[in-house]
Amino acid sequence: MDSCCENKAGELAQLRSQQSRVLYIVLAINAGMFLLEFVAGWIIGSTAVLADSLDMFGDASVYALTLYVLHRSARTRAGAALFKGSLMLLFGLLVIADAVRKLLIGGVPEPQWMGLIGFAALIANTLCFMLLYRHRSDDLNMKSTFLCSRNDLIANSSVIVAAVLVGVTGTLWPDVIVGLAIAALFLHSARQVLTESWAEWRGAAVVPAATASADDSSDCCGAQPANPAQSSCSTKAAPQTRAASSCCQPQAVEAQPACCGPASTDSCCEQPPAKGKGQCC
Repeated sequence: MDSCCENKAGELAQLRSQQSRVLYIVLAINAGMFLLEFVAGWIIGSTAVLADSLDMFGDASVYALTLYVLHRSARTRAGAALFKGSLMLLFGLLVIADAVRKLLIGGVPEPQWMGLIGFAALIANTLCFMLLYRHRSDDLNMKSTFLCSRNDLIANSSVIVAAVLVGVTGTLWPDVIVGLAIAALFLHSARQVLTESWAEWRGAAVVPAATASADDSSDCCGAQPANPAQSSCSTKAAPQTRAASSCCQPQAVEAQPACCGPASTDSCCEQPPAKGKGQCC
């Protein structure tokens, strides 16, 4: 049994180490791409590129948070997944707000730069997707991280398509539509992550209570407080009773007459001594 537990602990430690390495790599990639896309999207005036940069920032935050809770309890990991789902929901709403702003003020982005930036982001996120794919079923946090990477691929491809359509039509509509589509993807993934993480959060809260209840239960024939011993030289021995757990019925133990020491009782499950065996000093 001990060997089995040690093997499982070793496998879990190895898995956590592999997850850490992968998360550090994808964190660095997403943080770098966020800076690149945010600056470029602001300069060329593309809602789709800005939306993709916010996605990169959200993913970098998600990966950092996943690293933080990697070696912590299931309830802590569920709480982190709740936070990540809320972050995805927030970014979806921000992109919708930016799309509305773009419709009000107008302006057509530069399609060449949109396509180039979208292609660079697609290459970066393809690498992240390949690294995270094997860990997609490890736990809820790794699953939510994998979903973020999958969404990135869809968003990057959409930016490239939007760049082509903006170049062909000469209007801002493809850019706005792609931005809204990315926002809808954020909202859908946020709902999925929030639903699953909330269920795990509530389920994890039951485990400590069950553990505490198990700890409070006494072992069979465990140590129980004894009644006070009778006087060592009493003329009449009084029967004594010790409480026992459910597997041991209470037994009357007759104390032996003694004049040179305190009477003693046997343990919970032992048979009482035979009568008439005691000797006075």
